[in-house]
Amino acid sequence: MEISFDNTEIAFAYKSDKALKKARFLFSSMGSGLLVKLGTRITPWAIRSGLPIKGLIRDTLFEQFVGGETLEETDKVCDLLTRYGVEVILDYGVEGKDGEAHFDHAAEEFIRLIRYAGSRAHVPFISIKVTGIARFGLLEKMDARLPLSGEERAEWSRVHVRMEEICNAARENHVGVLVDAEETWIQDTVDSLTIMMMERYNQHRPVVYNTIQMYRQDRLGFLKDCEAQAKARGFLLGVKLVRGAYMEKERKRAAAMHYPSPIQPNKEAADRDYNLALEFCIAHLDRISLIVASHNEQSNLLAIRYLEAAGHPLNHPHIHFSQLYGMSDNITFNLALAGCSVSKYLPFGPIQEVVPYLMRRAQENSSVSGQTGRELGLIQKELRRRQKP
Repeated sequence: MEISFDNTEIAFAYKSDKALKKARFLFSSMGSGLLVKLGTRITPWAIRSGLPIKGLIRDTLFEQFVGGETLEETDKVCDLLTRYGVEVILDYGVEGKDGEAHFDHAAEEFIRLIRYAGSRAHVPFISIKVTGIARFGLLEKMDARLPLSGEERAEWSRVHVRMEEICNAARENHVGVLVDAEETWIQDTVDSLTIMMMERYNQHRPVVYNTIQMYRQDRLGFLKDCEAQAKARGFLLGVKLVRGAYMEKERKRAAAMHYPSPIQPNKEAADRDYNLALEFCIAHLDRISLIVASHNEQSNLLAIRYLEAAGHPLNHPHIHFSQLYGMSDNITFNLALAGCSVSKYLPFGPIQEVVPYLMRRAQENSSVSGQTGRELGLIQKELRRRQKP
């Protein structure tokens, strides 16, 4: 079937005129690189200093990109999205803190979130970070294959227990757990732990998903290796395909430490590998459960084309589409209308705790020629449509 991502009436049906005008103002502001640069430096400092700016943040970035400060507030957003056939991936958007007590608390929060999601039909997935339940330095040491002390081995054992408890709760509550990607210098350890959980919990249906960043040069090969492991060891491979989130940090570290950058040489290479990964996953939907997590219109359309060519329905149980809340509504709501299984990635948490997430959204959207320009153009198009007699 023909799916168009230019239909703004469908894309913004859930937004009032007032909400749409606020979004127009916000994306216009994010089109100013200088304003974003100043804002992303000043805002975290202002929050730490106790300056009264929470109200301003709540009415702008927070309202656009976050579900609420609590699960109860987030529930209202979930209900609104559900009315338009859109599901939710819940993410407790608080940045990780070090210390065993914090790691235990994070695991408890993830399990609480899983139980909440399990009680609601419109929340099929939650997102977790291994760095929320494990010390970064420990993961780094394991990735470098350095010997662990007795205390560190006990520490890793506790990480394993936390992960088991999270995955077991997910299986019991019929909720999928999406394990976020991390920096390359800890990713091998995160991959190994996640695949270990898949082998245990993905025997009959997908419970655990690994996030694969296709802006890395080696990930297409890694994906194929994972599929071969899943086939050989008899489990379903859960894959969330993204382009990636640590590009600048990765390049700077590689240059500083004099090793080849793991990042693709250009956007075209990342796009090529992403689309090849889509093709591979959809060709193996009997053994792979795929989440197409992308704001790229061509990649989403390509996934539809691959599904149709293979004779699969758009709502095949092993494929799901997702975009961030507050972005790419033209993709999300038009996919939902076409009958696809699609969700919004919806973070929640106290304003002061989700500021780092909001600053990343502002930085990512600061290019007028990129995402901001597209979002702004669609919003303006819809406002003009609504003004016509």
